[in-house]
Amino acid sequence: MARIRAALSRVKLAVGAVVVVALLTPTTGAAVSAAPRGPAVTSGTAVSGNAVVKWNETAATAALTATLAPTSNPLHESRMYAMMHIAIHDALNAISPRSRPYAFHGRARHASPEAAIAAAARTSLVAALTDLTPPFTDTAAAIAGVEAAYTAALAAIPDSLAKLDGIALGKKSAYTILAKRADDGASTVLLIDSGFPQGVNPGEYRFTPGFPFAFAPTWGEVRPFALRSAGQFKIEPPFALTSKRYTADFNEVKRLGGDGITTPSARTADETQMARHWVESSPLQWNRVARQLATTQHLDLWQSARLFGLLDIALTDGYIATFDVKYKLLFWRPVTAIQLAATDGNPTTTADPTWTPLVPTPPIPDHDSGHSVEGGAAAAVLRGFFKTDRMNFSLCSYTALAGSTCTDANPAIRHYTSFSQASNENARSRVLVGFHFTHATTEGAQHGTKIGRLTVNNYLQPHH
Repeated sequence: MARIRAALSRVKLAVGAVVVVALLTPTTGAAVSAAPRGPAVTSGTAVSGNAVVKWNETAATAALTATLAPTSNPLHESRMYAMMHIAIHDALNAISPRSRPYAFHGRARHASPEAAIAAAARTSLVAALTDLTPPFTDTAAAIAGVEAAYTAALAAIPDSLAKLDGIALGKKSAYTILAKRADDGASTVLLIDSGFPQGVNPGEYRFTPGFPFAFAPTWGEVRPFALRSAGQFKIEPPFALTSKRYTADFNEVKRLGGDGITTPSARTADETQMARHWVESSPLQWNRVARQLATTQHLDLWQSARLFGLLDIALTDGYIATFDVKYKLLFWRPVTAIQLAATDGNPTTTADPTWTPLVPTPPIPDHDSGHSVEGGAAAAVLRGFFKTDRMNFSLCSYTALAGSTCTDANPAIRHYTSFSQASNENARSRVLVGFHFTHATTEGAQHGTKIGRLTVNNYLQPHH
């Protein structure tokens, strides 16, 4: 990390200057279409009378419009969701205390819940979006969408003192969490290019094809929401390059993760759909799950606020923890390992200098898998909240093949009967897409599970 810090001191890049306005559209060619600009319509959650669910969907739409999602910057996306839902949760519990607040401890027993939700959501979202810098060129459009939703929400509430009290309450709650997170480190430089210390030895991280930079190398220094520190939970390091386990993982991703054009792949058609489905931003995908379940399980406003608060705290901390690990271990990605296998000292691996993954590999080190961390964290929160692993839900994705995304007439829908099934499929998809070795996904899922359990067992606890 010291080498990375030294490199950062030599570069002058705008905070948030994600030249990856689509992380998956590198110089080698586009892999996914641009994010649609319409609402984040999702299976099972398109219509809901629950104001918390509606504002979660508004936040997802804002993330898409600002190009944080579906792939570009899940780090600020998850943090934006977490702050919004903490503000909503704490405002509601100031009206009727049902679970312990995270930041705001005021009381306003006669305030309108709907007005408080709207003001808390609008205030936190606009602040988070305003803090983003170019090239998020649609930030103004995203803020306009939030303001329109706020105007509509308030118009639906009859004028009264309770409405005014709710607006004041929501703003106070939002200001409290925003102040608490103002110096959390999230304003760090997100890109470092020529100054980044690339590896030269076998196993060391190099820039991935099409991405001449590293993404968010100091995000692991952002202050977590729930964890004591980013490194609270330890994970196993990558396997030794000459070990049998590394060889098995190497040959597996080499056989399955190719693009099917330049590089043959043994994936089935369903595995290819699975791989593309989970390329989508984890916060976008797992909040879609929560919206659907808040609706189908008939959660009230307070229950919904607690669910989303726990989920997004865990997802945000998951990214902080995995980026801490990634940039300490700095292990190479499969695409680099396969192309440079002749140098790895392992006589049982064979190089393929033209090996190409299904989707271009993001500019982040391999171990552990961030998506797997997120899936493990989300599933652990959902299991803890609903007190069961068994749950039926269905999902679309913005990174499905063109013509089958969430906003298309016939979206590709994947069906699940448990949170574990979805989390396991999410982790497996990272091998199938050619992004990760299996060991990185296994460790990532376990890492995320620990983060999710800690969150759901220690924060926003119900009053008994």
